Amino acid sequence: MTDRKSSGPAASAELVAMQRSFFNSGATRPVSFRIENLKKLYNALTAYEPQILEALRTDLGKSDFESFSTEILILSTEIKQMIKNVSRWTKASKRSAGLLNFPSKAKVYHDPHGVCLIMSPWNYPLQLTLTPLAGAIAAGNTAIIKPSAYSAATSQVLIDLIGKTFPPEYIAAVGGGRDVNQDLLKQHFDYIFFTGSTTVGKFVMESAAKFPTPVTLELGGKSPCIIGKTANIDLSAKRAAWGKCINSGQTCIAPDYFLVHEDIQDTFISKVQEYIEKFYGAEPHKNPEFPHIINRNHFDRLTGLIDDARKTHTVTGGRSDPDTLRIEPAIIKGTSWTDKVMEEEIFGPVIPILTWNDEDAIINTILQRPRPLALYIFTTDKKQAKRFLNLIPFGGGCINDTVMHIASHSLPFGGTGESGIGSYHGKTSFETFSRMKPVIEKSLRLDVPLRYAPFAGKYKKFRKFF
Repeated sequence: MTDRKSSGPAASAELVAMQRSFFNSGATRPVSFRIENLKKLYNALTAYEPQILEALRTDLGKSDFESFSTEILILSTEIKQMIKNVSRWTKASKRSAGLLNFPSKAKVYHDPHGVCLIMSPWNYPLQLTLTPLAGAIAAGNTAIIKPSAYSAATSQVLIDLIGKTFPPEYIAAVGGGRDVNQDLLKQHFDYIFFTGSTTVGKFVMESAAKFPTPVTLELGGKSPCIIGKTANIDLSAKRAAWGKCINSGQTCIAPDYFLVHEDIQDTFISKVQEYIEKFYGAEPHKNPEFPHIINRNHFDRLTGLIDDARKTHTVTGGRSDPDTLRIEPAIIKGTSWTDKVMEEEIFGPVIPILTWNDEDAIINTILQRPRPLALYIFTTDKKQAKRFLNLIPFGGGCINDTVMHIASHSLPFGGTGESGIGSYHGKTSFETFSRMKPVIEKSLRLDVPLRYAPFAGKYKKFRKFF
């Protein structure tokens, strides 16, 4: 599929109609067809790996290792799991039909939604586009994918990959900016899967409501990282710094801010500084292995947050290079809840440090804010960890680590409240792109007359059984 940025609503409507016709033909439903196309996607991913690595280096300055481990490996493992399991997942499950349906059988079938729209972001432009696509294929749908215009190089690779692997009436990729997004959202899809900001997610949901179309929204927000007094400070700092710095902090589940027990604040900050230098050298903003910020607007926004913090707080690091768009991780000591850096999701290598000494106080403060996509807890106190887990709603998270819950294909991934609706990954992706279709198969050998009119005298006889 070629770039359709100037195609307009008519072409979008034509593409949706073409896919709906293909879906209605029943061609996508056989499990053999799904497996065949999952294998095509896997083989295309392997064949395009050099172009993908180059594109991610262009768009985000990612090293080959970071691109492979955080994008290609996660995606390829997901596809292989679907190839292995989709035959089992598609089988109808038996359920109890209940006494009122005696004699009969009850089954739940997994029905594909139909024509799906997948809109993906720029920060992990490969993984966050093709992972939901794999789920759509496994569930028996057709799909139109719309990658982000910000990650232009990777989006073009995706358009080429999809266009050479699948016919457009089955899977298509379209390029372009906001005008194309708006054109697509005017069309009647059977399912919309969106990954991106909360602001745009609300617009997607509003557009979907016109038909109405069910949606999955994978959004973001300010994800807390709590460092308890009993935490292993060295390992906590190492894992927390890693989680914050991969992709230069441009990760929806990166720890956004750090709640560090006041007794260990200085030691923790020192250790984070130590590990940042171990990972990226004395000048991370000059290290070609440290990813750069996606564009100048986001670069200016992040450097503005750092400059604002310097006015009233101690800031360690934060040097930047506008030519390469790299920013050295900046640690802000003494951050307060009212600071500018705490107003919205940071999405960059800025590390605000807030202190605490009262569990109830920080739990109540977090509960007053929008529900986070992730929560990270570093502690050796199991009761404390359990209390945080039980009392704070969040999408997913880790105890004594960051980010790595996304690497498990057996765990559903998604947000709650303003951080998202719905989830995916592994079998959950298959379930997301399917709907449960319940069916009662009634026996013809016996027909209980109780339900039929006339009803005179039946109520009293029937009621005593319930």
